[in-house]
Amino acid sequence: MTTNHKGVTLVGTPCQIIAAAKMEHYPQTQGESVVDFKLGLFCMENFSYSYLKEFLKQNNIEMDDVDQFRVEKGHLWAYLKDGEVFKTPLSQAKACMRKNCQVCMDYTSELADLSVGSVGSDQGWSTIIARTEKGLKALQNAEDKGYIETKPLEQSGLNLLKNLANKKKKENKEEIRKRESVARPVIYRRYINDAEFETEVASCQFSDLKSDVIDVGGCVLCGACYYACPEDIISIEDRKPQLKGNCPPECNLCYVVCPRTYVSQEVLNRDLDNKALGDYLKIVSARAKNVEGQDGGVATAILNYILDENITEEVVVVDKSEEAPWKPEAILTSNPEEVKKSAGTKYSACPVFKVLKDNDNEKEVS
Repeated sequence: MTTNHKGVTLVGTPCQIIAAAKMEHYPQTQGESVVDFKLGLFCMENFSYSYLKEFLKQNNIEMDDVDQFRVEKGHLWAYLKDGEVFKTPLSQAKACMRKNCQVCMDYTSELADLSVGSVGSDQGWSTIIARTEKGLKALQNAEDKGYIETKPLEQSGLNLLKNLANKKKKENKEEIRKRESVARPVIYRRYINDAEFETEVASCQFSDLKSDVIDVGGCVLCGACYYACPEDIISIEDRKPQLKGNCPPECNLCYVVCPRTYVSQEVLNRDLDNKALGDYLKIVSARAKNVEGQDGGVATAILNYILDENITEEVVVVDKSEEAPWKPEAILTSNPEEVKKSAGTKYSACPVFKVLKDNDNEKEVS
Protein backbone atom coordinates (compact mmCIF):
# COMPACT_ATOMS: atom_id res chain seq x y z
CA MET A 1 0.00 0.00 0.00
CA THR A 2 1.60 3.25 -1.13
CA THR A 3 0.65 6.48 0.57
CA ASN A 4 1.18 10.21 0.38
CA HIS A 5 1.55 10.51 4.14
CA LYS A 6 5.04 10.87 5.60
CA GLY A 7 3.96 10.10 9.15
CA VAL A 8 0.69 9.73 10.99
CA THR A 9 -0.31 9.34 14.62
CA LEU A 10 -3.30 7.06 15.03
CA VAL A 11 -5.63 7.55 17.98
CA GLY A 12 -7.48 4.28 18.33
CA THR A 13 -9.13 1.60 20.40
CA PRO A 14 -7.28 -1.64 21.21
CA CYS A 15 -8.56 -3.48 18.11
CA GLN A 16 -7.58 -0.59 15.84
CA ILE A 17 -4.14 -0.51 17.45
CA ILE A 18 -3.74 -4.25 16.71
CA ALA A 19 -4.45 -3.56 13.02
CA ALA A 20 -1.80 -0.83 13.03
CA ALA A 21 0.65 -3.21 14.72
CA LYS A 22 0.04 -5.84 12.03
CA MET A 23 0.64 -3.30 9.27
CA GLU A 24 3.91 -2.30 10.93
CA HIS A 25 5.00 -5.92 11.38
CA TYR A 26 4.54 -7.06 7.77
CA PRO A 27 6.17 -4.40 5.54
CA GLN A 28 7.26 -7.06 3.06
CA THR A 29 3.64 -7.66 2.05
CA GLN A 30 1.88 -4.50 3.18
CA GLY A 31 4.55 -1.90 2.48
CA GLU A 32 5.92 0.49 5.05
CA SER A 33 3.26 1.46 7.55
CA VAL A 34 2.05 5.03 7.45
CA VAL A 35 1.32 4.92 11.19
CA ASP A 36 4.43 6.11 13.01
CA PHE A 37 2.88 6.62 16.45
CA LYS A 38 0.06 4.69 18.13
CA LEU A 39 -1.94 6.50 20.82
CA GLY A 40 -4.25 3.88 22.29
CA LEU A 41 -7.40 4.42 24.31
CA PHE A 42 -8.77 2.42 27.22
CA CYS A 43 -11.87 0.60 25.99
CA MET A 44 -14.23 -1.85 27.69
CA GLU A 45 -16.75 -1.99 24.83
CA ASN A 46 -18.11 -0.07 21.87
CA PHE A 47 -21.70 0.40 20.78
CA SER A 48 -23.48 0.16 17.46
CA TYR A 49 -24.45 3.71 16.52
CA SER A 50 -27.82 2.68 15.11
CA TYR A 51 -28.65 0.43 18.09
CA LEU A 52 -27.58 3.08 20.59
CA LYS A 53 -29.67 5.68 18.79
CA GLU A 54 -32.72 3.41 18.95
CA PHE A 55 -32.07 2.54 22.61
CA LEU A 56 -32.02 6.19 23.59
CA LYS A 57 -35.12 6.86 21.53
CA GLN A 58 -36.96 4.20 23.53
CA ASN A 59 -36.07 6.29 26.57
CA ASN A 60 -37.36 9.49 24.92
CA ILE A 61 -33.89 10.83 24.20
CA GLU A 62 -32.66 11.94 20.79
CA MET A 63 -28.95 11.82 19.92
CA ASP A 64 -29.02 15.55 19.36
CA ASP A 65 -30.10 16.03 23.00
CA VAL A 66 -26.82 14.56 24.30
CA ASP A 67 -23.89 16.77 25.26
CA GLN A 68 -21.56 14.00 26.50
CA PHE A 69 -21.47 10.22 26.90
CA ARG A 70 -19.57 8.39 29.64
CA VAL A 71 -19.15 4.73 30.56
CA GLU A 72 -18.16 4.35 34.20
CA LYS A 73 -19.21 2.73 37.46
CA GLY A 74 -21.08 -0.01 35.61
CA HIS A 75 -23.38 2.42 33.82
CA LEU A 76 -23.79 4.23 30.53
CA TRP A 77 -24.29 7.93 31.25
CA ALA A 78 -25.74 10.48 28.84
CA TYR A 79 -25.34 14.09 29.95
CA LEU A 80 -28.02 16.08 28.17
CA LYS A 81 -27.80 19.63 26.89
CA ASP A 82 -30.66 20.72 29.16
CA GLY A 83 -28.67 19.69 32.25
CA GLU A 84 -30.48 16.41 32.85
CA VAL A 85 -28.54 13.16 33.24
CA PHE A 86 -29.68 9.80 31.91
CA LYS A 87 -27.96 6.68 33.21
CA THR A 88 -28.63 3.02 32.64
CA PRO A 89 -26.83 -0.14 33.80
CA LEU A 90 -24.47 -1.53 31.20
CA SER A 91 -26.38 -4.80 31.47
CA GLN A 92 -29.39 -3.03 29.92
CA ALA A 93 -27.29 -1.28 27.29
CA LYS A 94 -25.61 -4.57 26.35
CA ALA A 95 -27.98 -5.05 23.44
CA CYS A 96 -26.28 -2.05 21.80
CA MET A 97 -22.78 -3.51 22.21
CA ARG A 98 -20.95 -4.67 19.09
CA LYS A 99 -20.51 -8.44 19.08
CA ASN A 100 -16.78 -8.24 18.43
CA CYS A 101 -16.21 -6.44 21.75
CA GLN A 102 -17.15 -9.62 23.60
CA VAL A 103 -14.03 -11.41 22.33
CA CYS A 104 -11.54 -8.58 22.91
CA MET A 105 -8.97 -9.32 25.63
CA ASP A 106 -7.42 -5.86 25.70
CA TYR A 107 -8.71 -3.04 27.90
CA THR A 108 -5.74 -0.65 27.83
CA SER A 109 -4.44 -0.80 24.22
CA GLU A 110 -1.48 -3.01 25.05
CA LEU A 111 0.22 -2.64 21.64
CA ALA A 112 0.20 1.17 21.61
CA ASP A 113 3.17 3.45 22.15
CA LEU A 114 1.14 5.42 24.71
CA SER A 115 -2.19 4.39 26.24
CA VAL A 116 -4.60 6.91 27.76
CA GLY A 117 -7.78 6.59 29.81
CA SER A 118 -9.57 8.05 32.81
CA VAL A 119 -9.72 4.94 35.00
CA GLY A 120 -7.31 4.92 37.93
CA SER A 121 -6.75 8.67 38.16
CA ASP A 122 -8.47 11.45 40.08
CA GLN A 123 -11.25 13.45 38.47
CA GLY A 124 -9.77 15.88 35.98
CA TRP A 125 -6.74 13.64 35.41
CA SER A 126 -6.00 10.76 33.05
CA THR A 127 -3.88 7.66 33.37
CA ILE A 128 -1.06 7.38 30.83
CA ILE A 129 0.83 4.16 30.17
CA ALA A 130 4.12 4.40 28.25
CA ARG A 131 4.78 1.05 26.56
CA THR A 132 7.63 1.69 24.12
CA GLU A 133 10.76 3.82 24.16
CA LYS A 134 9.07 6.03 21.57
CA GLY A 135 6.06 6.44 23.85
CA LEU A 136 8.17 7.08 26.94
CA LYS A 137 10.16 9.77 25.12
CA ALA A 138 6.95 11.47 23.98
CA LEU A 139 5.56 11.40 27.52
CA GLN A 140 8.72 12.85 29.06
CA ASN A 141 9.15 15.53 26.39
CA ALA A 142 5.49 16.56 26.53
CA GLU A 143 5.94 17.14 30.26
CA ASP A 144 9.31 18.89 29.89
CA LYS A 145 7.86 21.26 27.29
CA GLY A 146 4.86 22.13 29.42
CA TYR A 147 2.07 20.37 27.53
CA ILE A 148 1.15 18.16 30.49
CA GLU A 149 1.92 17.70 34.15
CA THR A 150 2.16 14.30 35.80
CA LYS A 151 2.06 12.74 39.23
CA PRO A 152 2.45 9.18 40.49
CA LEU A 153 -0.58 6.93 40.05
CA GLU A 154 -1.91 6.00 43.47
CA GLN A 155 -1.89 2.30 44.35
CA SER A 156 -5.67 2.28 44.79
CA GLY A 157 -6.05 3.65 41.27
CA LEU A 158 -3.64 1.11 39.85
CA ASN A 159 -5.53 -1.70 41.59
CA LEU A 160 -8.84 -0.48 40.15
CA LEU A 161 -7.37 -0.32 36.66
CA LYS A 162 -5.92 -3.83 36.95
CA ASN A 163 -9.20 -5.20 38.28
CA LEU A 164 -11.16 -3.83 35.34
CA ALA A 165 -8.59 -5.05 32.83
CA ASN A 166 -8.57 -8.54 34.39
CA LYS A 167 -12.38 -8.56 34.44
CA LYS A 168 -12.46 -7.97 30.69
CA LYS A 169 -9.84 -10.65 30.05
CA LYS A 170 -11.63 -13.22 32.20
CA GLU A 171 -15.16 -12.63 30.91
CA ASN A 172 -14.21 -12.37 27.26
CA LYS A 173 -11.95 -15.42 27.42
CA GLU A 174 -15.00 -17.38 28.53
CA GLU A 175 -17.00 -15.92 25.63
CA ILE A 176 -14.25 -17.00 23.23
CA ARG A 177 -14.49 -20.55 24.59
CA LYS A 178 -18.25 -20.53 24.09
CA ARG A 179 -17.99 -19.36 20.51
CA GLU A 180 -15.30 -21.87 19.64
CA SER A 181 -17.44 -24.67 21.11
CA VAL A 182 -20.29 -23.91 18.69
CA ALA A 183 -18.06 -23.54 15.62
CA ARG A 184 -17.91 -19.75 15.63
CA PRO A 185 -14.14 -19.36 15.32
CA VAL A 186 -12.25 -16.56 17.02
CA ILE A 187 -9.13 -17.06 14.99
CA TYR A 188 -7.20 -14.01 16.16
CA ARG A 189 -6.76 -15.85 19.48
CA ARG A 190 -5.20 -18.97 17.90
CA TYR A 191 -1.57 -19.64 18.82
CA ILE A 192 0.46 -19.15 15.66
CA ASN A 193 3.94 -17.86 14.80
CA ASP A 194 5.01 -15.73 11.86
CA ALA A 195 5.99 -18.66 9.66
CA GLU A 196 2.66 -20.38 10.32
CA PHE A 197 0.84 -17.09 9.76
CA GLU A 198 2.36 -16.65 6.32
CA THR A 199 1.32 -20.18 5.37
CA GLU A 200 -2.22 -19.79 6.71
CA VAL A 201 -2.95 -16.48 4.99
CA ALA A 202 -1.16 -17.17 1.70
CA SER A 203 -4.33 -18.02 -0.23
CA CYS A 204 -6.86 -16.07 1.84
CA GLN A 205 -8.88 -13.35 0.14
CA PHE A 206 -11.95 -11.26 0.92
CA SER A 207 -14.25 -14.30 0.74
CA ASP A 208 -12.23 -15.84 3.58
CA LEU A 209 -12.31 -12.57 5.53
CA LYS A 210 -16.08 -12.57 5.14
CA SER A 211 -16.54 -16.14 6.39
CA ASP A 212 -13.86 -16.07 9.10
CA VAL A 213 -14.57 -12.63 10.56
CA ILE A 214 -17.44 -10.60 9.14
CA ASP A 215 -20.16 -13.26 9.04
CA VAL A 216 -19.43 -14.48 12.58
CA GLY A 217 -19.67 -11.04 14.19
CA GLY A 218 -15.94 -10.45 14.47
CA CYS A 219 -15.55 -7.31 12.35
CA VAL A 220 -14.44 -4.30 14.40
CA LEU A 221 -15.20 -1.86 11.56
CA CYS A 222 -11.69 -0.41 11.68
CA GLY A 223 -11.36 0.02 7.91
CA ALA A 224 -7.98 -1.72 7.66
CA CYS A 225 -9.22 -3.99 4.86
CA TYR A 226 -10.51 -0.97 2.91
CA TYR A 227 -7.19 0.81 3.38
CA ALA A 228 -5.06 -2.17 2.36
CA CYS A 229 -6.99 -3.15 -0.78
CA PRO A 230 -4.85 -2.17 -3.80
CA GLU A 231 -7.79 -2.53 -6.19
CA ASP A 232 -10.18 -0.22 -4.28
CA ILE A 233 -12.93 -2.83 -4.48
CA ILE A 234 -13.80 -2.99 -0.76
CA SER A 235 -16.44 -0.55 0.42
CA ILE A 236 -17.50 0.43 3.92
CA GLU A 237 -20.63 2.50 4.24
CA ASP A 238 -22.50 2.45 7.53
CA ARG A 239 -21.96 -1.19 8.44
CA LYS A 240 -19.93 -4.17 7.27
CA PRO A 241 -17.21 -4.18 4.60
CA GLN A 242 -18.43 -5.38 1.21
CA LEU A 243 -16.68 -6.49 -1.96
CA LYS A 244 -17.55 -4.55 -5.12
CA GLY A 245 -15.41 -6.46 -7.62
CA ASN A 246 -13.11 -9.43 -8.03
CA CYS A 247 -9.93 -9.94 -6.02
CA PRO A 248 -6.83 -10.32 -8.19
CA PRO A 249 -5.05 -13.69 -7.91
CA GLU A 250 -2.80 -14.10 -4.87
CA CYS A 251 -3.84 -10.80 -3.23
CA ASN A 252 -4.39 -11.36 0.49
CA LEU A 253 -3.74 -7.90 1.94
CA CYS A 254 -7.20 -7.38 3.43
CA TYR A 255 -6.86 -10.66 5.29
CA VAL A 256 -3.31 -9.91 6.45
CA VAL A 257 -4.11 -6.58 8.12
CA CYS A 258 -7.45 -7.42 9.75
CA PRO A 259 -7.10 -7.45 13.56
CA ARG A 260 -9.54 -10.36 13.83
CA THR A 261 -7.84 -12.79 11.46
CA TYR A 262 -4.76 -14.65 12.63
CA VAL A 263 -2.43 -12.58 14.81
CA SER A 264 1.00 -14.10 15.32
CA GLN A 265 2.80 -14.45 18.61
CA GLU A 266 5.40 -12.01 17.31
CA VAL A 267 2.71 -9.33 17.00
CA LEU A 268 0.58 -10.19 20.03
CA ASN A 269 2.31 -12.38 22.58
CA ARG A 270 -0.28 -14.49 24.41
CA ASP A 271 1.74 -14.09 27.62
CA LEU A 272 -0.04 -10.73 27.81
CA ASP A 273 -3.19 -12.66 28.80
CA ASN A 274 -1.60 -13.05 32.22
CA LYS A 275 -0.66 -9.37 32.57
CA ALA A 276 -3.58 -7.13 33.44
CA LEU A 277 -2.14 -4.06 31.72
CA GLY A 278 0.26 -5.74 29.30
CA ASP A 279 3.92 -4.70 29.18
CA TYR A 280 4.84 -1.13 29.97
CA LEU A 281 7.74 1.09 31.00
CA LYS A 282 5.95 3.73 33.05
CA ILE A 283 2.47 4.56 34.31
CA VAL A 284 1.42 7.95 35.71
CA SER A 285 -1.53 10.28 36.21
CA ALA A 286 -1.50 13.36 33.99
CA ARG A 287 -3.47 16.40 32.96
CA ALA A 288 -3.01 19.08 30.34
CA LYS A 289 -1.66 22.47 31.33
CA ASN A 290 -3.18 24.60 28.60
CA VAL A 291 -6.05 22.50 27.27
CA GLU A 292 -9.47 21.93 28.77
CA GLY A 293 -11.11 18.65 27.90
CA GLN A 294 -12.51 15.34 29.02
CA ASP A 295 -10.44 13.76 31.80
CA GLY A 296 -7.92 16.59 31.85
CA GLY A 297 -7.47 17.00 28.08
CA VAL A 298 -4.39 14.77 28.10
CA ALA A 299 -4.93 13.07 24.73
CA THR A 300 -5.43 16.47 23.08
CA ALA A 301 -2.31 17.87 24.75
CA ILE A 302 -0.20 14.89 23.65
CA LEU A 303 -1.43 15.28 20.08
CA ASN A 304 -0.64 18.99 20.14
CA TYR A 305 2.89 18.16 21.28
CA ILE A 306 3.24 15.58 18.48
CA LEU A 307 2.14 18.07 15.82
CA ASP A 308 4.07 21.05 17.20
CA GLU A 309 7.29 19.04 17.43
CA ASN A 310 6.68 17.34 14.06
CA ILE A 311 6.84 13.86 15.59
CA THR A 312 4.35 13.06 12.85
CA GLU A 313 2.91 15.45 10.28
CA GLU A 314 -0.72 14.46 10.77
CA VAL A 315 -2.98 12.69 13.24
CA VAL A 316 -6.08 10.55 12.81
CA VAL A 317 -8.74 11.46 15.36
CA VAL A 318 -12.46 10.77 15.61
CA ASP A 319 -14.83 13.70 15.45
CA LYS A 320 -18.64 13.81 15.30
CA SER A 321 -20.47 13.89 11.98
CA GLU A 322 -22.10 17.19 11.11
CA GLU A 323 -25.05 15.38 9.50
CA ALA A 324 -25.79 12.79 12.21
CA PRO A 325 -25.46 13.79 15.90
CA TRP A 326 -22.81 11.75 17.75
CA LYS A 327 -22.07 9.56 14.74
CA PRO A 328 -18.27 9.12 14.82
CA GLU A 329 -16.29 10.28 11.82
CA ALA A 330 -12.54 9.91 11.44
CA ILE A 331 -10.56 12.88 10.23
CA LEU A 332 -6.92 13.28 9.21
CA THR A 333 -5.55 16.62 10.30
CA SER A 334 -2.51 18.68 11.17
CA ASN A 335 -4.63 21.44 12.69
CA PRO A 336 -4.59 21.65 16.52
CA GLU A 337 -8.00 23.34 16.48
CA GLU A 338 -9.52 20.33 14.72
CA VAL A 339 -7.80 18.06 17.26
CA LYS A 340 -9.34 20.08 20.09
CA LYS A 341 -12.78 20.01 18.44
CA SER A 342 -12.67 16.22 18.18
CA ALA A 343 -11.94 15.70 21.89
CA GLY A 344 -14.23 13.43 23.90
CA THR A 345 -15.17 9.76 23.70
CA LYS A 346 -17.75 8.74 21.06
CA TYR A 347 -18.35 5.10 22.17
CA SER A 348 -19.28 3.92 18.66
CA ALA A 349 -17.16 2.11 16.09
CA CYS A 350 -15.56 4.11 13.29
CA PRO A 351 -13.39 3.00 10.32
CA VAL A 352 -10.33 5.04 11.25
CA PHE A 353 -8.11 3.64 8.48
CA LYS A 354 -10.62 4.56 5.79
CA VAL A 355 -9.78 8.25 6.08
CA LEU A 356 -6.14 7.58 5.15
CA LYS A 357 -7.04 6.14 1.75
CA ASP A 358 -9.86 8.61 1.14
CA ASN A 359 -7.48 11.52 1.67
CA ASP A 360 -4.87 9.93 -0.59
CA ASN A 361 -7.47 9.51 -3.35
CA GLU A 362 -8.55 13.14 -2.98
CA LYS A 363 -4.94 14.30 -3.33
CA GLU A 364 -4.46 12.19 -6.47
CA VAL A 365 -7.61 13.64 -8.06
CA SER A 366 -6.60 17.21 -7.25
